[in-house]
Amino acid sequence: MKLHERLRELRSERGLRLKDVAEVADISVPYLSDLERGRTNPSLETLQTLAGAYSITVHDLLEGVEFYGASTEGALPKGLADLIADPTLGPQITPDWVRTLSRIELRGRRPRDKQDWYEIYLHLKRILN
Repeated sequence: MKLHERLRELRSERGLRLKDVAEVADISVPYLSDLERGRTNPSLETLQTLAGAYSITVHDLLEGVEFYGASTEGALPKGLADLIADPTLGPQITPDWVRTLSRIELRGRRPRDKQDWYEIYLHLKRILN
């Protein structure tokens, strides 16, 4: 995933408009739009500001971006973090499964809730076993 795709994904997952994020981050809507379209690259300061706007770390903001490090809970897609945190279902989801699941998109979209993620996990597990 490219950085601009990650930025758009974060905003979309939270149901926010460009204007909403731009206001919180104190950046212009056209600049944020350019970032999300990959027309320009942010400075480290802008990355820190955007991470703060989403209440995550810069590490989490960059999770999944090509050539970046390991996953943390804050970087997990919506619903997947809930599945992993579930005391009954979460323990069966290994770190390898977390990495696999966190890359899944269906028709350009990610599953929306814990149940959707769990059903995908069960389906893939059946296929692979």
